[in-house]
Amino acid sequence: MFGARPEALVLLGALLTGPLAPAGFRLQRLVPANYADGVYQALGEPLLPNPRQLSNAVSQGAAGQPSGRNRTVLGLFFGYHLLSDVVSTDRPGCPAEFLNIRIPPGDPVFDPDRRGDVVLPFQRSRWDPETGQSPSNPRDLELFQHARKRVVATYQNIALYEWLPSFLQLTPSEYKGYRPFQDPSISPEFLAASEQFFSTMVPPGVYMRNASCHFQKVWSKDFDNSTALRVCNSYWIRENPNLGSAEAVNHLLLGMASQISELEDRIVVEDLRDYWPGPGKFSRTDYVASSIQRGRDMGLPSYNQALMAFGLNTPNNWSELSPHVEPQVLEATAALYNQDLSRLELLPGGLLESHGGPGPLFTAIVLDQFVRLRDGDRYWFENTRNGLFSEEEIAEIRNTTLRDVLVAVTNVDPSALQPSVFVWHEGAPCPQPEQLTTRGLPACVPLTVVDYFEGSGPGFGITLVALCLLPLVSLLIAAVVAYFRGRERKKLLKKGKESMRKNSAKDGVPAMEWPGPKEKSYPIIIQLVADRGLQVLDRQLVVLRIIQLRPAQQVNLILSSDRGCRALLLKIPKEYDLVLLFNCEAERATFVQHLRDSCRSWGLDIHMAAVDEKELFRKAVTKQQRGRILEIFFRHLFAQVLDINQADAGSLPLDSSQKVREALSCELSRAEFAESLGLKPQDMFVESMFSLADKDGNGYLSFREFLDILVVFMKGSPEDKSRLMFTMYDLDENGFLSKQEFFTMMGSFIEISNNCLTKAQLAEVVESMFREAGFEDKEELTWEDFHFMLRDHDSELRHTQLCVKGGGGGGTGVRDILKQNINSRVSFISRTPKESSYANGLGLPALEAPELGGSGLKKRFGKKPAGPPPRLYTEALRERMQRGLLAQKLQQYKRFVENYLRHIVCVAVFSAVCAGLFAERAYYYAFTSPSSGISETTFVGIILSRGSAASISFMFSYILLTMCRNLITFLRETFLNRYVPFDAAVDFHRWIAMAAVVLAILHSAGHVVNVYIFSVSPLSLLACIFPIVFVNDGSLLPQKFYWWFFQTVPGMTGVLLLLVLAIMYVFASHHFRRRSFRGFWLTHHLYILLYILIIIHGSLALVQMPRFHIFFLVPALIYAGDKLVSLSRKKVEISVVKAELLPSGVTHLRFQRPQGFEYKSGQWVRIACLALGTTEYHPFTLTSAPHEDTLSLHIRAAGPWTTRLREIYSPPTGGGSARYPKLYLDGPFGEGHQEWHKFEVSVLVGGGIGVTPFASILKDLVFKSSLGSQMLCKKIYFIWVTRTQRQFEWLADIIREVEENDRQDLVSVHIYITQLAEKFDLRTTMLYICERHFQKVLNRSLFTGLHSITHFGRPPFERFFNSLQEVHPQVRKVGVFSCGPPGMTKNVEKACQLINRQDQVHFMHHFENF
Repeated sequence: MFGARPEALVLLGALLTGPLAPAGFRLQRLVPANYADGVYQALGEPLLPNPRQLSNAVSQGAAGQPSGRNRTVLGLFFGYHLLSDVVSTDRPGCPAEFLNIRIPPGDPVFDPDRRGDVVLPFQRSRWDPETGQSPSNPRDLELFQHARKRVVATYQNIALYEWLPSFLQLTPSEYKGYRPFQDPSISPEFLAASEQFFSTMVPPGVYMRNASCHFQKVWSKDFDNSTALRVCNSYWIRENPNLGSAEAVNHLLLGMASQISELEDRIVVEDLRDYWPGPGKFSRTDYVASSIQRGRDMGLPSYNQALMAFGLNTPNNWSELSPHVEPQVLEATAALYNQDLSRLELLPGGLLESHGGPGPLFTAIVLDQFVRLRDGDRYWFENTRNGLFSEEEIAEIRNTTLRDVLVAVTNVDPSALQPSVFVWHEGAPCPQPEQLTTRGLPACVPLTVVDYFEGSGPGFGITLVALCLLPLVSLLIAAVVAYFRGRERKKLLKKGKESMRKNSAKDGVPAMEWPGPKEKSYPIIIQLVADRGLQVLDRQLVVLRIIQLRPAQQVNLILSSDRGCRALLLKIPKEYDLVLLFNCEAERATFVQHLRDSCRSWGLDIHMAAVDEKELFRKAVTKQQRGRILEIFFRHLFAQVLDINQADAGSLPLDSSQKVREALSCELSRAEFAESLGLKPQDMFVESMFSLADKDGNGYLSFREFLDILVVFMKGSPEDKSRLMFTMYDLDENGFLSKQEFFTMMGSFIEISNNCLTKAQLAEVVESMFREAGFEDKEELTWEDFHFMLRDHDSELRHTQLCVKGGGGGGTGVRDILKQNINSRVSFISRTPKESSYANGLGLPALEAPELGGSGLKKRFGKKPAGPPPRLYTEALRERMQRGLLAQKLQQYKRFVENYLRHIVCVAVFSAVCAGLFAERAYYYAFTSPSSGISETTFVGIILSRGSAASISFMFSYILLTMCRNLITFLRETFLNRYVPFDAAVDFHRWIAMAAVVLAILHSAGHVVNVYIFSVSPLSLLACIFPIVFVNDGSLLPQKFYWWFFQTVPGMTGVLLLLVLAIMYVFASHHFRRRSFRGFWLTHHLYILLYILIIIHGSLALVQMPRFHIFFLVPALIYAGDKLVSLSRKKVEISVVKAELLPSGVTHLRFQRPQGFEYKSGQWVRIACLALGTTEYHPFTLTSAPHEDTLSLHIRAAGPWTTRLREIYSPPTGGGSARYPKLYLDGPFGEGHQEWHKFEVSVLVGGGIGVTPFASILKDLVFKSSLGSQMLCKKIYFIWVTRTQRQFEWLADIIREVEENDRQDLVSVHIYITQLAEKFDLRTTMLYICERHFQKVLNRSLFTGLHSITHFGRPPFERFFNSLQEVHPQVRKVGVFSCGPPGMTKNVEKACQLINRQDQVHFMHHFENF
């Protein structure tokens, strides 16, 4: 009938491949749901039996019983196909929920090892989100968009009028037409009844035959050819070797048409009951147990409830269920239900009542469902009102059977198939060979549990390690960049020194010095110098050691005779030996020959010997050994000088007596003596003192000679010390000190202080001291004259000591014995020289009183002190000062809050917002998010990743505002500056960045957890969580971890984001930023890529819709606007008016002031030099004042860019006029230093190049005061901390200008020179005396030429601030502004905190580091 019509082909394809109808529509209940809570919670143990135990009790039995109605296997599988067509509950629900089946211990299939912990996963089916809405939507509306109507009509006819009667042995009622109010929805009872009944009919295997009734052998792996396809081994094999062609499929259909199914009873073959395809990582499960669990999932009624719903009789006891069921089966089942028949479930009850066909309940359920499907379908083929088919077409369709379809498609002889392919009768063609049993069939493949993560562990670990190593890789790259940038800078700095070094090293011999065992040799250069000497230099040509070869001694050389003959030992009496290693014997021979020639010219004998290298090393007296000897030397030396008990001089070796004798008998060379003083051997001071102490003139100091001179300095009177100095510099030993010798003495002190004065300055001070003492006419001084010159400085001389470091390795031990008898290095301010409460109340030494600044200094200079009498502390103030530690801490905390209240509030608000965003997202995904199952799958991972993502989005968005320099500069001049610390924008930027990177690490950790969990989760679960990515197509294996990391958009962008962050953060660190600012500048521009990756990262919307734009849009627009403002002025070329190279690598640039350029003192700008590139900008503080017509900068050459800038602006070598490269200017920008005018008293502390902002402030202050401007600021104390006054001489010029214009005494300058040693060390006592003499006579500093007070050492900030409270008792707040190295600003901050513990003046500190 069909012929070759394509409709037949389509219909057969539908039968073989899958459903045409939209299965999965909402189910309609015939009986109220039976849930534990009445709504949703499924019933289970212990209320109901274990599903696996129930399956074993009800459905276990032997296979091989034929169907009671001779139903064929083809009819069975057509029924399964029909069931999957109308509804599919095997598709798991979303979110994924589980009713796992616990396997009883010792189960022979699932738990043969009796582990007792086996659980078969069971995922609940999909639930209907539209429950309660109208079910009148057409069931198969989409069907007509994808399939031809004739195919559907034929399929409907075969299902209802051919297959259903053969299955139920009942014919549906006559079709009365479409009933619009009939609900066609599938009932869960129908699903359970049909599915469970079909399972009893499934045979253990399926025959295959051809059209000539030949039943074929079937190939099976690891098994001989069998008679049939084993059902349990054929699941999900899409490329079955027995079905490799269309003809083989035909043979399978023909075989099923001839094969009789299993008996319709309770028994289910093991292929389904024990070896049904398992869910997830389990390869097998129990079909019956799963069906029972599915019934509980759907809330099926009990067996009795279903009978009553359909009007059927209910059994009174277990024996009335079915007369065909064995008593022992009923007893086992009843025992599982505790003999309570009312608890018997629908599925077990329906199985027990069936025999030879569906029981009464299953028959009623199935018939009811098919009639409703027919009558409630407006597109049913018999409905003439829908206009789909004519009467003739309907009649033709009604006469079509499945046999007609098979004959038309397979082209088999019609005689090879019985008229009804769903039933086989006697006499039908091709009877089956026998009813199949498990005998003769391959065994079912046993259960396997798939480990989704198997083989992925090492790769997963390596991936995590690689991600963790990204910062280290970035660190390595940064180190390489810093190395090359440092090398480039060194090349620039060394360019002028190369020729000098080459000339110095030309006459030297390179070698390696061996310092001793377990120490590394280092390269040196040996030079033979005039006057019988050897000079040892390092790579930088710095003299390490000078060895004098004296006439009376013999030069002893020991040469190695093995190991390449490279070693040489030069024995040096009374010193440690020199051990040299040469590259080869020839180099050593060359050096020996030079030494021989030199010794011959010097009249010295040389003796050589040869030993093996090991013996040579053993004979050598190493520096280490010499150091231990000198340690004992100095311990006993100071023990005698300071009257220390021998036991207190330190522990000695076991053979102490021998060591002590050896140590006390040793003598110090000039180099060791210089090292003990921390000086160089060639210093004039060392030569003078060494010559004075070396009484026997042998070129070495004995224990007694060193002791004699040390006693004078440690215990001598001022007269003794001055006499000693007089004798030291009486070079001609005539008992007089000539003016030239006095000049030489002062020159030796200048020399050890790095030549801090020029010869002209030194000559001036000598003449001044002679003139002040009344000796201007004398050319020579007696000791009495010399001591008279020092009459005002007895106190200094009394406390003068010889600062001895100790020799060799004994420095630490000696320092433990010798405690410096000095309490302070520098002076501090006070209102009176003698009665200062600080000098008394704080226990300061009396020696400080004569040098106090302010009025005290004027009194010492013979001037009457100005100002009010001293203000004594009140009793209440002393009580406050005597508060306990807890009260001080509370006061310190109070002051800290006062100082940083704005900072604390802003950080707290920002942190609260971030924490709130984190908490909101975490709570949302933990409790209130739409049910996708992700929170149940990875609870910790999703909370960490989503919460941190929200906070990171906010942080990385609003961090842009901290870099809007123009906006910040504008806002800090508004009232908002009272509430927002705009000056801390950079610090806030760093804080946000560090917090964001911590959250980024937390975010990554959360995703690592997620990736691991997703890698071991079944596809059914992933399809619920990520429906746009995964489809539950029956595949068992989820994606591997590397797919998540490297093959998804979020994963790959996440890895790239970690890489970008690692690069940006490492190069932004303080260490690398200082060594390669260009590297920091370039890598920080990766922020553009960072934001692009962040946007792409969330664009796939795997978990949620993108949200980053919510936070990013507003800050990005503001930042873009701020950038446009900077770009609008960056490209204006500015001419440099003047360029000057100052000492200490400082370059002074003076350039045109752009029109309309307004700024305040203390502000800074960013510049780019056109000759060095127009994209690299560097920040510098303006040193010009706002009233000046030009702008000026002082730039220290601290890196390659600033060094090249210095070269570019170097003056031309010829006489022509200089043409300087132009600049790009961006700014000005504000900072905290410009707040100096808001305090009545301000303290400015500048260290190194950090003094630049204060140069502008000082000039601005003096200018405003000269105009009579009203200012709140009445006094400024400027503390300049510098290593040497020559380091920043340009600032001295500015201070000199300020002093000349400061008519109202607004500025008080204190300069601290830190390179000099302790004030009361002999080495600097004379310099100190000269400085005070200059202050007294000329009212200016000897070192700086300024009126400002110069101090030696580092400023004691705490005492300085304490004295301010006395000088300004009416002031309640003092502003402290510091700029310089971090160590200095930390000391200032610490001093402010200590002072703020007191309930007096409040010191508010603002600082910047460079």
